[in-house]
Amino acid sequence: MSEIHSIHIDGEWRAAQSGQTREILDPADATTLAVVAEGGVPDTDAAVAAARRAFDEGEWPRTPVAERAALLRRVADLLQRDREEIGLAESRDAGKTWEEGRVDVDDVTAAFRYFADLVAGESGGRVVDAGDADVHSVVVHEPVGVCAMITPWNYPLLQASWKIAPALAAGDTFVIKPSEITPMTTVHLVKLLAEAGLPAGAANLVTGAGDPVGARLSEHPDVDLVSFTGGLLSGTKVARAAADGVKKVALELGGKNPNVVFADACATDEGFDTAVDQALNAAFIHSGQVCSAGARLIVEESVRERFVSEVAARAQRIRLGRGTEEGVECGPLVSAQQLAKTEAYVASALDEGAVLRSGGERPAPSDVRPAEGYFYSPTVLDNCHRRMKVIREETFGPILTVETFRTEDEAVALANDTEYGLAGGVFSADTARARRVAARLRHGTVWINDFHPYLPQAEWGGFGKSGVGRELGPHGLAEYRETKHVYENLRPAPVRWFSG
Repeated sequence: MSEIHSIHIDGEWRAAQSGQTREILDPADATTLAVVAEGGVPDTDAAVAAARRAFDEGEWPRTPVAERAALLRRVADLLQRDREEIGLAESRDAGKTWEEGRVDVDDVTAAFRYFADLVAGESGGRVVDAGDADVHSVVVHEPVGVCAMITPWNYPLLQASWKIAPALAAGDTFVIKPSEITPMTTVHLVKLLAEAGLPAGAANLVTGAGDPVGARLSEHPDVDLVSFTGGLLSGTKVARAAADGVKKVALELGGKNPNVVFADACATDEGFDTAVDQALNAAFIHSGQVCSAGARLIVEESVRERFVSEVAARAQRIRLGRGTEEGVECGPLVSAQQLAKTEAYVASALDEGAVLRSGGERPAPSDVRPAEGYFYSPTVLDNCHRRMKVIREETFGPILTVETFRTEDEAVALANDTEYGLAGGVFSADTARARRVAARLRHGTVWINDFHPYLPQAEWGGFGKSGVGRELGPHGLAEYRETKHVYENLRPAPVRWFSG
């Protein structure tokens, strides 16, 4: 299999300066999908230098906003042109189903179009009333500069778009480092940016490991902003590295997300079916490898046994397999490492007293094809409590834990009893109660009688250790800008503050 020159610097595709490469594995069967360049510090420095030149001397930051918006729309059109190809690549690279890959492409397209429309509709700034007819005062927004972007392995293309689209809309240049295990669709996206007419040097890509590439980007003196999506441990390292340069930092560090189900949501057969279906959707989409996964089911005690029994029964019927196969509902975990972590979390939960209601093991070879992949059965763990490791930590696997409550106050306390605060759900037939509970939850996104949908025009991010800053929405664009106040005296005259 030939090597893909996956490092893109100043408009050129290159091999790593060291000549090193990395095999990208298909998680469905552990075979090699591609061989890509394994970048290092020299490649990273060259990419940052190209982005710096493009920002300081190039045309993109000075391109009129209407032209920037037009380019983003061209990228959106190209994404739809290549929808099947990119969706397949995302499926094979990350292990998700092909249909999930197609949906990701549609969501990425929507993000590019949203930010194009957002900046295209802007005026020349916000006029500030100074209370003086002889003063013209305006607040304007300018690009922040060179942006370093570090993206995760679970939604490679989507997370790249949440950073690239607003950065380009703002007039920034960037260097992006995708996860070393799922880089393929980011490579494709950078090719589309060039095809759409983005000037050389505005978009740069370095494939390689977090250390050294991500570490160097975080500390580099010529980087103005670091945007990172990933785990808490890595995120804190990024923040420390960026601190010495007093860079802007945006961090999305995952969550331990509650899904609160009140008994009144299950009062009818339709309500019960919906709440059970959504609990499965919350926990097991993409094998639970989702930062907003509803991995903590918090259900009212009076319906607990009926509800958990049905969730466990349906979890056992989820069809596992290669994401491109017809009828497959859930693919493998992304790597052998992630599979081992999932097994360790389940083992620790059982040691601490959890009751296994479904799953808890790798599927039998006869139950899944191909049998060599990193598959793990959707797992439901009952009788869980806050002291358990599986409750406190983000598992990022197909694990659903069950806790119970009796009162509304107890439900809120359980849902908020986490260091994270990314997302949560509330299911109730009582609209007033649902909205009341949603208002009390300390999470950046709260769904009522639903789980997982997001809108590009609505901000995404979390409270607590789920991160700093927001992506998407107007605030997502603001992350990639600096705000400047221009105060103009229309009739200058001496102030005479000093007598001399």
